[in-house]
Amino acid sequence: MIRKQDGQSLVEFALVLPILLMLLVGIFDFGRILYTHLQLEMVAQESVRMGGLGQSDTEIRTYAINQFNGDGSKLQVTISPGDGVRKAGDYVTVSLSYPEKFMDVLGGAAIPYTISTNSTIRVE
Repeated sequence: MIRKQDGQSLVEFALVLPILLMLLVGIFDFGRILYTHLQLEMVAQESVRMGGLGQSDTEIRTYAINQFNGDGSKLQVTISPGDGVRKAGDYVTVSLSYPEKFMDVLGGAAIPYTISTNSTIRVE
């Protein structure tokens, strides 16, 4: 008895397609998070340099938020020590953190992830 198997490939493709699409979306989403992390590192380095040159905390925060390409209202900027305590020869640290979601296309099942970085420099 010979059976027709015309639809077998179509059924197999329909079963594998969602997995392939999730893998593809995951690759692009990972790249987006990696880009955001690298951007935060650059902004932290530039911001801490301002602190090393004697700028105030307000100027450093404003600069970091303006240079960041994401949602500036979610960006948390921590500067230690504060501008009232810093003096020449001390070290200043700028820490940035930004909340992200990995695999955001999953909606409520997305994985929350916080990107954080810091940079330290000596005050001149």
